[in-house]
Amino acid sequence: MDNRAEVREFLTSRRSKITPEQAGLPSGPRRRVPGLRRSEVAALADVSVEYYAKLERGNLAGVSPAVLEAVARALRLDDAERAHLVNLARAAVGSDTLTRPRRRRTKDQWKPHRSLRWTLDAITAGPAFVRNGRMDLLAANQLARAFYADVYADPHNQANLARFQFLDPASRRFHPDWDAAADVAVAILRTEAGRNPHDKDLHDLVGELSTRSDAFRTRWGAHNVRHHGTGTKRFHHQAVGDLTLAYEGLEMAAEPGLTLTIYTAEPGTASEERLRLLASWAATPRTPAPAPHSGG
Repeated sequence: MDNRAEVREFLTSRRSKITPEQAGLPSGPRRRVPGLRRSEVAALADVSVEYYAKLERGNLAGVSPAVLEAVARALRLDDAERAHLVNLARAAVGSDTLTRPRRRRTKDQWKPHRSLRWTLDAITAGPAFVRNGRMDLLAANQLARAFYADVYADPHNQANLARFQFLDPASRRFHPDWDAAADVAVAILRTEAGRNPHDKDLHDLVGELSTRSDAFRTRWGAHNVRHHGTGTKRFHHQAVGDLTLAYEGLEMAAEPGLTLTIYTAEPGTASEERLRLLASWAATPRTPAPAPHSGG
């Protein structure tokens, strides 16, 4: 696969983020580029300037793991960025055995097996759902469907969290920290693009969002990636108000490429009370929605 442009943009964007001071180098006067020079990265990685320039032109095919690790250290890549660089190198080889993992089925083709449905339904204390790397919501428990009511409400979202984030005005209310949520969404998609470069559905989604959203297009060009495993997020649900929830993302061994995410509230907090209220509302959908609560 010819991914030279992707490699070039990723490496140059990482190099521009590292200051000489961070790398333990003198800054010196008259620097004409942000971040490090190619020669400085080459010296830190213990390779020739010519060889590093070849890598930064996008030629990762045949690069040894040791060199990749040296470049990752020189550029101070985090775990997600290191994994992304390795995925880009694998894709550059052009071998199907390396670059074509088991084909990701489309959202319409994939169906949760019975035991997964039972597992999701058994989780009653918080929203639990399965998503793929394209951020399609593939399966959800009752509380997750109520939690993501805005996502499911508009058919144009196609039950996709990235479309909701960038194309649905309701996301600005649902995500009080909208910019941070947008950064995470793009980083997840960028990570998936490196891991699964042959995913046509992903390419189509990125093209759609790039065309329709300036906010997405700018973030996509930053080439930021991340592992999205655990943390805390703030939400504002139209029915129950402000929620601060912790989340855990679990990779599904039986379904490579899919993630089971579970949200929970800290015991004894207002968020826990509001999550219970949302669960009660979800269990009786024909009753009026509870009055919105203010934050605090």
